[in-house]
Amino acid sequence: MARKSTANPIPAPRSGCPLSCALDLLGDRWSLLLIRDMMVRGLSTFRQFQNSGEGIATNILSSRLRSLEAGGIVQAEPSADDGRSIRYRLTEKGIALAPVLFELLIWGAHHGESGAPCATIDHLEKNRAAVLAEALRRWKERDPEPLIPPFGPAGRNARLNLTKGKLPS
Repeated sequence: MARKSTANPIPAPRSGCPLSCALDLLGDRWSLLLIRDMMVRGLSTFRQFQNSGEGIATNILSSRLRSLEAGGIVQAEPSADDGRSIRYRLTEKGIALAPVLFELLIWGAHHGESGAPCATIDHLEKNRAAVLAEALRRWKERDPEPLIPPFGPAGRNARLNLTKGKLPS
């Protein structure tokens, strides 16, 4: 059963600048956090996004998912488990944001107050190609296992999970 798209229309670009065009689509914190949740946390349902700990309101969540779908970053699919439920998945265009997202994670850990374990950030920084390859593999294989542990008090002792193995201490 195909889902009827209720996607928001894509606004006309403000300018021809590529950065401006990218920000028109991704320029709010919620969009990038949803992409992060799909890419590295393995989340895919409205309820999972809602319960991710970021505190996103349901109306904002609905709006951002529609915008990301309209922009070709995310696709909505009926759940294999329950055809009435929708799962969101990054498109090829969406997974292509992996290098940008990982660089933002590293930058944010170095220049802000974060709960990211130092070992995780060090590993991301020293093994960019392997981390990106693993994110792409998981996307291609629809592997929902989280790549990066939750950050904050619960994730302080967690390790980056590459190819089903744990980062050495």
